Amino acid sequence: MSTTGATADPLATLASLPGVAESVESVRKAVDRVYGHRIMRRRSNEITSEAALRGARGSAALSGADWALEEVRRRTDFSGDDEARKVGAALRLTAESGQLLSIWRQSPLRVLARLHLVAAADGEDAVGRPRQDGEPVDEPLVELPLPGAAEVAGRLEGLSQLIIAGGAAPALVTAAVVHGELLALRPFGTHNGLVARAAERIVLIGSGLDPKSVCPAEVGHAELGRAAYLAALEGYVSGTPQGMAAWIAHCGRAVGLGARESTAVCEALQRGAA
Repeated sequence: MSTTGATADPLATLASLPGVAESVESVRKAVDRVYGHRIMRRRSNEITSEAALRGARGSAALSGADWALEEVRRRTDFSGDDEARKVGAALRLTAESGQLLSIWRQSPLRVLARLHLVAAADGEDAVGRPRQDGEPVDEPLVELPLPGAAEVAGRLEGLSQLIIAGGAAPALVTAAVVHGELLALRPFGTHNGLVARAAERIVLIGSGLDPKSVCPAEVGHAELGRAAYLAALEGYVSGTPQGMAAWIAHCGRAVGLGARESTAVCEALQRGAA
């Protein structure tokens, strides 16, 4: 997050970049449309459950396991090949995210460690802690330069302090920065993309923007496509105002598409078709 400088509230500075306010307003309108739907008043738990499933599917797709939604819905065993394990990890993270909201604002690094433990689901020494110099990173879909362990530790601490301090920045800006920073750093040996998207979800829920978790950004990220996702991430990593604004706008479009997906689910339930 090299553009934040020494200002007391760097996230608020990002919120003032050209085009960001428009993205924030567009997201708010999209979220309001879902929450204003009549189905949400009676069957919000069903919408939340469906959004969780679709969000997990989208996150897994971005990590290389692009399964059909009905296949994810049908499966009960995710211990087979690498793709199955990725889908299983995405589902576990989605379920776990809602349990970590109260901890996030006090100890975000503890939450990130927990997310990685849940995603990895094994007891290896490197699980649940930032990587050390010389340890490999299995994140083949993100080919950006890999920061060293000291830089990772410093930037994670800085990110943690920003979250704990709070501030006036819109939820979309905070969520986009958390997501982008974790992807740029790839602090763990595995599952960084899944963890980054789960953390984005936590911010959107915990901020009050999407308290019922019915606007899965992961759905939108997958719909926009991996190439657009990585191109926007390059903008974030560049640290330029234009690049940062483009990444925030990309995340905004993803949330908007997630909201549209859940609006369609509401409409289907209203028609009695789902």
